[in-house]
Parts: sequence; C-alpha cells; structure tokens
Amino acid sequence: MILFRKRKDLRKWLDAQQEKAKPVGFVPTMGALHQGHLSLIDASKKGNPITVCSIFVNPAQFNDPGDYERYPITIEKDIEMLEESGCDLLFLPSIKEIYPEVVLKARHYELGFLETVLEGKFRPGHFQGVCMVVQRLLDIVQPDNLYLGQKDYQQCMVIEKLIALRGLKDKIKVNICPVFREKDGLAMSSRNIRLNTDEREKATTIFKSLLFIKNNLQQGNIERLKLQAASMLLQNGFRPDYVEIADVNDLSAVTEWDGRQKLVALVAAFLNEVRLIDNMLMN
Repeated sequence: MILFRKRKDLRKWLDAQQEKAKPVGFVPTMGALHQGHLSLIDASKKGNPITVCSIFVNPAQFNDPGDYERYPITIEKDIEMLEESGCDLLFLPSIKEIYPEVVLKARHYELGFLETVLEGKFRPGHFQGVCMVVQRLLDIVQPDNLYLGQKDYQQCMVIEKLIALRGLKDKIKVNICPVFREKDGLAMSSRNIRLNTDEREKATTIFKSLLFIKNNLQQGNIERLKLQAASMLLQNGFRPDYVEIADVNDLSAVTEWDGRQKLVALVAAFLNEVRLIDNMLMN
C-alpha cells in the first residue's frame, strides 16, 4: 500500500494510472477503522483495479466541538488493517491540505428537505460540512466508483444529492453497501470504541428496537410502533434524538402505512456521552 499525504502527489500517481484506463474505487473514512470499513474496501477491490481509502477527521461536520475532540484516532492500527485488506492507496491529508484558505470560503449546498429532518435537524450544519469535505475528496481522487455504508443512510442520500448537484452522476457510481453488524446485532461504528463494558451491552437495544419495528409492522397507523421503540431505548438508559419510520426514497415521515410503500426505520440516541445511529430497511 502506498501512503500519500499531499493531494498533488496522489493526483500525479493516479493520473499516470488512469491514462491506462484503470477504474478507481474510493472509500472515504474518518479512521478508527473496523470490519465495516474493510467490507467497503473489499467491495471496491472486487470492482476496481485500484482502491483508494482516505482517512480524514473532518472538523467541518462536527456541530459539537467536544465531539470532534473526543473522536477516536487510531492511525497506526488503521494503516495495519488497510495493508492487510489489500488496499492500494491511503490518502492521509492534514486539515490545511483539505482546506486551504481559498476553500474555507465555503459555498452553501442546496440539500432541500434532506437537511431539515433527522440528522439534519439534530446536527445543524453537519451535512454542509459533509458536502464540503466530500466535494474536496472527489475533486482530488476523481474516482469512478464511490463506496459508502448504509449505516449512514441519510448521509448516503446527501452525498448522492451532492454528486447530482455537481453534475457528476454520469462519472461517479455510488455503491451503498449493507450495514455491517457485530454478532449481537450492534452496527459497527468508530464510536463503539468509546463504550464501556456496561454501555456496550446496552447498546444492542438500538438494533433490538429496529427489529421490533420490523417484526410488528402492519398496515395502518404506525405511530405506536415508534413510541414503543423509543420506550425500549429509554428503559435501557438511552436519550433518543429520534425514532422514525420514513419513506426510503425521500425520508418523509410515515404515520399511515398502506402495506406497499417502501420504508426505513432510523434511530439516533445518546448512551451517556456517546451518540449512536442505526437504521433498518423494513420491507
């Protein structure tokens, strides 16, 4: 694996390869890697001769400065995991490398309804920061295929919107890979590192609440299901931001279900100081 810290060096290497018409797969991450990330690397390697992974903890997407300061950093372990996975290139830039002064004059991304609900509502400015860094990374890497995890369901939709806004839909294919879970159902997340033993045991309640919704979903009013799932979380020490059942295509909330509309259930909740998110396709 080759490690690049400068965008010009990465771009020079990729330009030489792309002259040979080699497609590039790209997995953007914030580090603290786990098997979920490696599943994205694996998916990219199966579809592309060249796989690039980036590690960059993006300050622009943290609406809580304390959360940014506490975000886990495990660079040495991350590099070892990527080498073992067969990743070809690692882009490990500094903040100044991603955000030179000219870029810091941030543009506003017209994300519409997507930015007003769920993560957009509870983390104001978050998706603007996501778009800012993803635009920079896409400009630098210029991938043919982008690999994202379904755990960040709304973020995947935002990035697809960004690609459409940038006129790149014909140039970049977005590949959304399934949520990667522990054996007990907990969605793999970099933030899981911050859970103590007791919290780690309780954390599975999020998965159980989603499974409860899925197993009890019936045509008609489904508001009660959301309340029951939220109650499960509260009883196990969580502070939910939201428990929502929404249309898979636009994330509009659904209260009356016709039995046919495609749904996704989404949860975000604090367990003490750690905020966890998860989602599950219902039908």
